[in-house]
Amino acid sequence: MDFKMHEYTHAVVGKVVPALRFTDRADLNDARRQYDYYLRLLKELNLELIEIETDAFFPENIVLEDLAIVCHGIVLIPRPISSTEEIIMAALKEVLQKDLGHDIIEVTDPEAKLAGSDVLFTGREFFVGISETSNEAGACAVAEAFPEFPCTPIKVAKGVRHLKRYFSMAGPDILCVASSKEAQEMLKRIEREATFTYQTLTVPENGAANCLYVNGTLIHRAIEEIPESFKVFCERIDFARRSICFSELAKVSTGLTACCLLVRKP
Repeated sequence: MDFKMHEYTHAVVGKVVPALRFTDRADLNDARRQYDYYLRLLKELNLELIEIETDAFFPENIVLEDLAIVCHGIVLIPRPISSTEEIIMAALKEVLQKDLGHDIIEVTDPEAKLAGSDVLFTGREFFVGISETSNEAGACAVAEAFPEFPCTPIKVAKGVRHLKRYFSMAGPDILCVASSKEAQEMLKRIEREATFTYQTLTVPENGAANCLYVNGTLIHRAIEEIPESFKVFCERIDFARRSICFSELAKVSTGLTACCLLVRKP
């Protein structure tokens, strides 16, 4: 395995501007504080932050995961489903291509539905959750953009919107998965279809399953948000860990992977 697949030089993030959108889903003051800490933590892990500024409102402008799949110097851009996404995608393409030297591939198939929160890259292969937001044609677009990696469509369990709410990478070849019935049902499909073998780290709370592994450190949610899963991380992970409060941002995203695009500059 190329362990450098989990080593990054930059994180592309949304810039918070004074204009905030009020929402009943999240406390914006707490969300802003959580986001500021999230950015500081990324810097501490030796990532250079590149902020993109758009006319989109917070918190929509910081949830970038759905808008680009970045791997091996290539960026796959799904078809936008709103004018806001189109604005943010334009800014992302400029930064990723001009500043970071990546090649841009845009999904052109009008039948293809693809959201980055349905795309799990393990470092060895891709899994694409087939759901309301991503379909088989979208999975084909991933396979065509990254032909050096196996790409497997995985039908998500009933009622599940995004694969990465229930799965993420917690380290090299370590798949973090929720213990819920839906997640375990999907895990069986992944294990049956996977080209490679992975260790699994099962966490009791669904909200704990989306964590972020970057530059040798696992970032997961804080003990007050995932008390049972926090114990599992303490017991099972024997490398560097950092925890972070993410409760408000989690209300508007799939989790910790959603608020940055991790990039290794060629």
